[in-house]
Amino acid sequence: MRPTRKTQVFSTSSILVGLLVIPLVVLLVIFLIQPTAFSSSSSSLEKTWNEAAGNTSSSTSYSVALSREETWQPQPTAQAPLFTFSNYQRGAPAPAPQIFAVDDDEGANKTVFKSSSSQLDKLEASLGRARSSIREAAKVRNKTSTHQDPDYVPRGPIYRNPNAFHRSYLEMEKLFKIYVYEEGEVPIFHDGPCRSIYSSEGRFIHEMEKGNMYRTRDPDKALVYFLPFSVVRMVQYMYMPDSNDRHGMKLAIIDYVNLIAQKHSFWNRSLGADHFMLSCHDWAPLTTSFVPLLFHKSIRVLCNANTSEGFNPSKDASFPEINLKTSEMSGLGGQSPSTRSTLAFFAGRLHGHIRSLLLNEWKGKDQDVQVYDKLPPGVSYEKMLKGSKFCLCPSGYEVASPRVVEAIYAECIPVLISDGYIPPFSDVLDWKSFSVQVPVKNISNIKNILMSISSGQYLRMQRRVKQVQRHFLVNGPPKRYDVFHMIVHSIWLRRLNIRIQDLLT
Repeated sequence: MRPTRKTQVFSTSSILVGLLVIPLVVLLVIFLIQPTAFSSSSSSLEKTWNEAAGNTSSSTSYSVALSREETWQPQPTAQAPLFTFSNYQRGAPAPAPQIFAVDDDEGANKTVFKSSSSQLDKLEASLGRARSSIREAAKVRNKTSTHQDPDYVPRGPIYRNPNAFHRSYLEMEKLFKIYVYEEGEVPIFHDGPCRSIYSSEGRFIHEMEKGNMYRTRDPDKALVYFLPFSVVRMVQYMYMPDSNDRHGMKLAIIDYVNLIAQKHSFWNRSLGADHFMLSCHDWAPLTTSFVPLLFHKSIRVLCNANTSEGFNPSKDASFPEINLKTSEMSGLGGQSPSTRSTLAFFAGRLHGHIRSLLLNEWKGKDQDVQVYDKLPPGVSYEKMLKGSKFCLCPSGYEVASPRVVEAIYAECIPVLISDGYIPPFSDVLDWKSFSVQVPVKNISNIKNILMSISSGQYLRMQRRVKQVQRHFLVNGPPKRYDVFHMIVHSIWLRRLNIRIQDLLT
């Protein structure tokens, strides 16, 4: 029997419905069996950032929750810089840590701002103009900055590029705003020691908490976000000596970043890339590894700037370790170069294999290279610093040593004996112009290395030590170009390498 028109329509409709329903059923089954198949779009941002940061290792996206039992093994992540004060051509080798990797020129990497001008758009636009201004300044190869300044004009070979540094510093003073998260209670948060070898950490935290410079109370106007926890205080209050149990510290860091991610939008917006922490404790690299994105993406300002422990100069900043015996500095300066009778000096207890090698090689064996684990009675440590031409600064168990700044204060040329150490402010300071860097394997040859430096070269280096001293001075309140401002400048440089809009697209 021939079907009627009504029957034909019904059959055609059934076929169409079946064509629509069957794919939906298939998709539902796939979702129930393997829900992660639908997570590719949400994980693409993580993948994009990993590639941009040069991190190819897999990691859990820390958007809100992170397993408390998760462990992380830090890997060396040092990478070649893309843009430096000493060489601004992309792809060329350069000795300094990375700065200004973001490309503001026309091309695939250029940010396209939305037509609706948001606060973030305005901030990123201002950073783009700052980058361009600094790049132009970097083309000037004069040994003296061409910019006017009533307080100080950078000049001389202690800088990789005085003009670029000065332009960058002035842009920082004009634009840089830091938001300090208010969550957390003292002493673990918002506090730190202002004396001892950890004073650098405490002084910075206290200056930021005062809110007199750079701090903004409006998070939408901030360029970076400060996580004000103190690793020194964590060790003091949350660690049982000799227990090797850091579980309490681990939970504190994970819970804290979880709280920040849940309460504010900024951590998840950038995967933590525009957030920074700061610490002078040896355990800081390990502590940050409890949260993978904090370790791999955030700006870590560390005294323990050790590339073998995952310090990445392109995003992390080296932090000078300063031992303040009181709350203020004392004893700046030293003898004139002509009256410094000791070639090289070191005194310090056995602390790590490098010092062991130094003491075994030189202790009590040469009057020119005076090395002690304990000073003889009546011998002043400060007078020895002030009366020596070169001050030996071997790493201890970790790479940082307060002797570097002690030598600079005493106007004694620092001799850095370490492997994998990135000295503070290496972005702008040319350490080879005012210090001597000796690989650990050459400890036995220290005297020959120092004796090979001519008297004229020594005098030039010693003058440069006196000049660079201003960048390591601790002032209360801080003064322009001192150590506080130089630390902020290191953070500013790393923020210039980040463009949040690129992470959102």
